[in-house]
Amino acid sequence: MSVSDVGSRPSTTVTVLLVEDDEVIRKTVQMALERYGYRVSTAGDGLTGLELFREQRHDVLLLDVMLPGLDGIGLCRKIRESSMDPILMMSARGDALDVVSGLEAGADDYVVKPVDTSVLVARIRSLLRRASFVPGPERTPEPAPGGGTDLVFGDLSIDPQGLEVHRAGEPVALAPTELRLLLEFAANPGIVLDRQTLLRNVWDYGWDGDSRVVDLCVQRLRKKIGPDRIETVRGFGYKLRR
Repeated sequence: MSVSDVGSRPSTTVTVLLVEDDEVIRKTVQMALERYGYRVSTAGDGLTGLELFREQRHDVLLLDVMLPGLDGIGLCRKIRESSMDPILMMSARGDALDVVSGLEAGADDYVVKPVDTSVLVARIRSLLRRASFVPGPERTPEPAPGGGTDLVFGDLSIDPQGLEVHRAGEPVALAPTELRLLLEFAANPGIVLDRQTLLRNVWDYGWDGDSRVVDLCVQRLRKKIGPDRIETVRGFGYKLRR
């Protein structure tokens, strides 16, 4: 992994929990992130990582897929039981099964090892932007007619200012990435959005990324807001039904 400096340091201290069983990789990644001004806690196995997660507050969680005791997929699921903190999975192989399993478990994004430090830092910064997301006027959906601020699509109600979502009157807990994805759809109801557009607008990718991230996040979102609310337009992308 390259540890060359790129970009600027974070303006405030960001804490990262790194769970990686390979000591060389763990120390290399820790040193690289600390050079950018991040504060890094480390664990060499999933159970220790879970203990650290429960004992300390972290801004970003960086989890390897292959871990002794409790693997990264299981650790991700445990974390998602109580937290929506940003999670970035690391896979040594980049196999489709690893990627899909990590994203289905609730991870927000993934990288394939070995990963260049500049790429890793860019992904972390993207996760932090999504986690602290406040919609600007250019991305805020227009309110429904009648003076209400909520956007209503069938039994789905979205408050774009309060960043709250309800389905049939019940609150829906969404991870930051899921919320940004839903707001992107709500800002463009009935309009087909292709995967690369969603990667740019939701995941903040300034480059072409893996569209599996989009597909898996759409699947997770459907489970929470209803399977028919987001329609697949084959060969093009997705759209939110009015």
